[in-house]
Amino acid sequence: MSVRKTALLSAIATAVLASTSLQAAEALKEVGKGEGQLDIIAWPGYIERGESDKNYDWVSQFEQDTGCKVNVKTAATSDEMVSLMAKGGYDLVTASGDASLRLIYGKRVQPINPELIPNLKNLDPRLKDAPWFTVDGKSYGTPYQWGPNLLMYNTKAFTKAPDSWSAVFEPQQLADGKANKGRVQAYDGPIYIADAALYLKSAKPELGIQDPYQLTEEQYAAVLDVLRKQHGLVHRYWHDATVQMSDFKNEGVAASSTWGYMANTLKAEGQPVATVFPKEGVTGWADTTMLHVDAKHPSCAYKWMNWSLEPKVQGDVSAWFGALPAVPAGCKSSALLGAEGCATNGYEQFDKIAFWKTPQAEGGKFVPYSRWTQDYIAIMGGR
Repeated sequence: MSVRKTALLSAIATAVLASTSLQAAEALKEVGKGEGQLDIIAWPGYIERGESDKNYDWVSQFEQDTGCKVNVKTAATSDEMVSLMAKGGYDLVTASGDASLRLIYGKRVQPINPELIPNLKNLDPRLKDAPWFTVDGKSYGTPYQWGPNLLMYNTKAFTKAPDSWSAVFEPQQLADGKANKGRVQAYDGPIYIADAALYLKSAKPELGIQDPYQLTEEQYAAVLDVLRKQHGLVHRYWHDATVQMSDFKNEGVAASSTWGYMANTLKAEGQPVATVFPKEGVTGWADTTMLHVDAKHPSCAYKWMNWSLEPKVQGDVSAWFGALPAVPAGCKSSALLGAEGCATNGYEQFDKIAFWKTPQAEGGKFVPYSRWTQDYIAIMGGR
C-alpha cells in the first residue's frame, strides 16, 4: 500500500474516531460447529504452522480439532491492518493499541461474548478490561500478546550499553570510532512520534509532557523537531523484521528500536547485539484478536480466540516472537519459552511501558492522529 493511501485511510479513521457515537452490534449468542475456514490478519510470526521451524506450530492442532482451515494475511504496520479491515473479507485481526480503537469506532469490529470463550479465565489481570479494547463496558476482542519496544544495539559499536534513547535521536561518536550518522533506524509508522515524545519527556521536562500520545501543539512541535533532526542519522525507516535483521548483520546499523523477535533471533545466530530498557522508559504494544463486524466464519473465529488463550499456545507464541503471554500460565507451560523466558522478555516491566494507543484531539487539547500521519510521512521524506 502506498503511503498516500495509508495516510488517507488513517485520517478518515481518526475523524470517525473523534466524531462518531458508538452503537455496537450484538455479540454472538452461541458457537456453532464451525464453517471450515478462518481468515486472519496478523503480524509476521504471530500465526505459525511449523513452516518456519517445525517446533513452532499452534495452527495444525487447531485445524485438526475444529476443522477450521486457517489462512493468514500478514501486515507490517497498524495502518495496513486498519486498511485491510476496511476492505473486508477477513474474520480476525491481531490489532495493536494504535489500531484497535480506530477499528472499534470505525465499526469495523464487533463486540465479543466473553461467555463463549472459556479460556478468558486464564487472562492476566493487568490486561482485563484494558482501554484499548474495552469501550462502554463491552469487550471487542481477546488479548493475544504484549511487549516493549526495546533499544537494540551492536555490542562492537557500543562497548558500554547505551542507557538512553539519545543513541538514536542525537548525533554522537560511537566506541568503534565512527559516528552514528547513517547507522540508526527509526520505525516507519506514525506511532513512532510517541517514542520521540517519551525521550523528550525526560530530556526536556520543561515541556511538561505527561502522556506521549497526548501532545499539545507546543509539545508536538518540539517532538517533530527531534524527528526532523534524526532524519539525517537514519539509515532506514523499518517495519519489516527480516530487513531490520539484515541491516544489523550486513549494513553496519548500530542502534534501533526493536521487538524481542528480532533481538532474540539475532542473538541466537550469534550476532553481536544486545538490548536495553533505556532510562526514559519505552513504548510498547498490547495486541488484541478482534472480530470483523461482517465476519463470514464467526464460529471458527470464536474457536480460535479460545484456542489462542491456551497456556501452551501463549507460551509458544511468546517464545517465537520474543513477546509476553496474555495468560500468566503461559510462562510455565511452554518448553520452547523455558523457565526464564518471561523474565528475559520483560514480564515485570508492564507498568513501565507506555502502550500504543491512538492519539485523540479531546476537543482540540491535543494533536490528533491524522496530523501524526501526515507529518510523519513528510519527515520520512526529508521534509
